[in-house]
Amino acid sequence: MTQQELIRRDRQVNWHPYTQMKSGTLLPIVKGEGTYLFDADGTRYIDAISSWWVTLHGHAHPYIARKVAEQLSTLEQVIFAGFTHPPAIELSERLLALLPDNQQKVFYTDNGSTAVEVALKMCIQYHANLGIPKTKILAFHNGYHGDTFGAMSVSGRSAWTAPYMDFMFEVLFIDAPAKDNLSELKQVIDRHAAELACFVYEPLVQGAAGMRMHGAEELSELLEYCRAKEVLLVQDEIFVGFGRTGKLFAANHLTVAPDVMCFSKGLTGGTMPLGLTTCSQKIYDAFYSDDKSKALFHGHSFTANPIACSAALASLDLLLSDATQGNIQRICMQHKAFVQQTELYANRLTARQCGTILAIEWKTEEATSYFNSIQAFLNSFFLEHHILVRPLGNVLYFVPPYCISEEDLNYIYARVFDALNITS
Repeated sequence: MTQQELIRRDRQVNWHPYTQMKSGTLLPIVKGEGTYLFDADGTRYIDAISSWWVTLHGHAHPYIARKVAEQLSTLEQVIFAGFTHPPAIELSERLLALLPDNQQKVFYTDNGSTAVEVALKMCIQYHANLGIPKTKILAFHNGYHGDTFGAMSVSGRSAWTAPYMDFMFEVLFIDAPAKDNLSELKQVIDRHAAELACFVYEPLVQGAAGMRMHGAEELSELLEYCRAKEVLLVQDEIFVGFGRTGKLFAANHLTVAPDVMCFSKGLTGGTMPLGLTTCSQKIYDAFYSDDKSKALFHGHSFTANPIACSAALASLDLLLSDATQGNIQRICMQHKAFVQQTELYANRLTARQCGTILAIEWKTEEATSYFNSIQAFLNSFFLEHHILVRPLGNVLYFVPPYCISEEDLNYIYARVFDALNITS
């Protein structure tokens, strides 16, 4: 099947996410192997964004494939309400052992948005079960936590959310912390602490907002203040978890442990959908009752799917290996060296890094925005050079699989400078 035939057939039946279908382009991909994706003509592309931040170990990893096949021939699915199975038990045990000590229970879902929905419901019902009138949510400006209505409500208001404004609940938004605004942020929390059920935040990196970064020290101080004011902490590690920040979790950079944590994306190494929400014993105990109405009434048909749990266990094996941990540190160091090189072009762009996450912000006559017109050029330029990217407007970012080679990273960096020369 040719590229054009696949595109023609696709356009007749499919509606793609975050795509204006009238003007959007399509690239049919038929195969993946390691860092690379291949189209129907056999052209090879470097997947520089881990296929929307999920593919930790590269495509079609043989170890994950083998573990998935073994589980598929053993138990493919069972209802998780009133039943359980070994992969879910083992995954919860292993993951909790890696998280902050206060994380004691796992609630499974099937993607990042629903992991956040569960976290919000946990916090709101926690207070309801205890008879405490706290229902307001605190969140960062420009945050992104998903596209379902609850997750969308606690995300930044933008063109993405504008049509649904009348259907989203009220949220108190504050700026991400910095040394010069912590006092102001604390004053806002003081005024509203009595009604705040929780604070939901992306730690260290606000991904969809343009890879905006803030410091661990400032965030820790803000979280400590919320804890003192009895505001529950919901840490959204959906993007930054599983090594992206250079450590296993963003939590490893912070001095304050959250009450609730959300995970998805890299959880299964990009093999299939799975989400989960972890919580402290204090949260769990507020639902543990002889009163059945105090249960958490939330669930999905594929909750804790055994195949997805097996993929996550295999991904975890790979993540914790010496080879992967070494690759993560190598990528961090290569990114750091590249950022230093970009300082020569400070009048044209700015570069920032957090672990394996690298962002390059083009300076244009337009404001920094998802709709900045340079996006089209950056996207087409890198595709022409066989690099898969998805610029956030004028913010080009790279979140590579951990198996990417030093040579491929250097090739990507060189193309950044080529693009810069073209746009000069």
